[in-house]
Amino acid sequence: MGAFTGLSAFPITPCDAEGRLDAGHLRRLLAPLVEAGVDSIGLLGSTGTYAYLTREERRRAVTVAAEAVAGRVPLLVGIGALRTDEAIRLARDAKEAGAHVGLLAPVSYTPLTEDEVFAHFAAVAEEGGLPLVIYDNPATTHFRFTPALIGRLARLPGVVAAKCPGPPPEEAAQTLARLREAVPEGFPLGFSGDWNATEALIAGGGAWYSVAAGLYPEPCLAIVRAVQAGDAARARALDGAMAPLWDLFKAHSSLRIVHALAGAVPPRPILPLPEEVRVRALAAVTPPEGRAPAPR
Repeated sequence: MGAFTGLSAFPITPCDAEGRLDAGHLRRLLAPLVEAGVDSIGLLGSTGTYAYLTREERRRAVTVAAEAVAGRVPLLVGIGALRTDEAIRLARDAKEAGAHVGLLAPVSYTPLTEDEVFAHFAAVAEEGGLPLVIYDNPATTHFRFTPALIGRLARLPGVVAAKCPGPPPEEAAQTLARLREAVPEGFPLGFSGDWNATEALIAGGGAWYSVAAGLYPEPCLAIVRAVQAGDAARARALDGAMAPLWDLFKAHSSLRIVHALAGAVPPRPILPLPEEVRVRALAAVTPPEGRAPAPR
């Protein structure tokens, strides 16, 4: 389908307690994504804990992933950082290591203005060497893009798509219409937030940037392909079958749940989930809704 349409699977970045990449585990997570035929892979996203990793470990993760994927699937890589110069360095690192596209989130400590975010993107787009996807994740960055700002950024050379949080289902069509009014015709608009993604796709969103697909690509692909085939009823039924997982994501965060399902330890200060929650998560993804997590 392409880097900015269809299903983009976002795996975790498995590391040890000291934050060192577990390369073997990452390869085992990536192999079924390629085999399933996902349309792209989003490495070092928020669930991939990019903000917790050193520059060296981030580059190593891209190198391992690029070798594992071997050009068969577009590789989108998170390059967000507090400082603009650091984001530029991360973009260059990612490109040299084999990334195809950068995912740029406006990471901040001091709240950022729209003009500051625009200048940040303009600099990284010009100097980083990678095409950029606008990475709107207000739950982690505490910055929310307005349609007007996305429209401004979409006209920058090198900004090629937007990844937006999935709106509540009843607002999906209206949200997409506002975004389309703001961006140039044909500019790719995709959505995250797994529990809201199906309705965003049915409303006309071009891509689903999915946490669940990083472990369970087949059921997520089935939803996307049903929407692409014009079968909204089937897409909604498949989405409904995943509701127990979506409820766990909302209650405990998708990051915590998928780390538990993958048998990985999240970076401190994030603590592993209690065993009873992990058991509930495993029960939520047993066949026929999903498949067993990839073994370590």
